[in-house]
Amino acid sequence: MNFETTQNRNTAIVKTLVEKLDAANASSLKAELVVLNKNGVNTVVLDFSATKYCDSSGLSAILTANRLCKESSGQFILCGLNSTVRKLIEIAQLDKVLSIADNLEEAKKLI
Repeated sequence: MNFETTQNRNTAIVKTLVEKLDAANASSLKAELVVLNKNGVNTVVLDFSATKYCDSSGLSAILTANRLCKESSGQFILCGLNSTVRKLIEIAQLDKVLSIADNLEEAKKLI
């Protein structure tokens, strides 16, 4: 399993368990996020603490989660970014669009 999901009513915490979020596994994450949304989850915390690398496929999954949460009047928070992934998000200027917390505890406080 590439991801660990904990759900409480309309909120889910999805923790990546992969070092690289790329074309090989980003579609699984996107599918998980879509299923959660269809099941009434509108607030998602995506914990990236185990992920050291992310490519455009991973960014696409992140943006899908953000869109699904916003469309269902919820909230999307990304947390646990290492410096490499954070830099990629900043280069893509997604740090202006996404809610980003330093760690899971901080993300939970934002909900």
